[in-house]
Amino acid sequence: QVRLVESGGGSVQAGGSLRLSCTASGLAFGTYAMGWFRQVPGKEREGVSCLNWSGSSPYHPNSVKGRFSISRDNAQSTVYLQMNSLKPEDTAMYYCAANRVYSDCPSSWSGFDYWGQGTQVTVSS
Repeated sequence: QVRLVESGGGSVQAGGSLRLSCTASGLAFGTYAMGWFRQVPGKEREGVSCLNWSGSSPYHPNSVKGRFSISRDNAQSTVYLQMNSLKPEDTAMYYCAANRVYSDCPSSWSGFDYWGQGTQVTVSS
């Protein structure tokens, strides 16, 4: 059974930093592309970071580029999201996900079939 468990969310003031962690079990972690997504109630889920199986090719959309950084430790089956210079608009529930279809990050954000339960990030102004 695949399980993804996120941690590290919390409340922070604008300009602050948080580091999210996601530990996986029940899958060959080192062969999966891993992603971080966020969602605000009433809005569509947004992909904010993706990292290919080896950790050599991170991807971040313009909305977080230069502020967010994704990394992974395949030996620990863990993916991280370092979030710096946080803004109130970064407030959301953050989810990690494993891509069952691709080992590299797909531009379409498709193939993420395994999801964690989410961790809340709240940024106050």
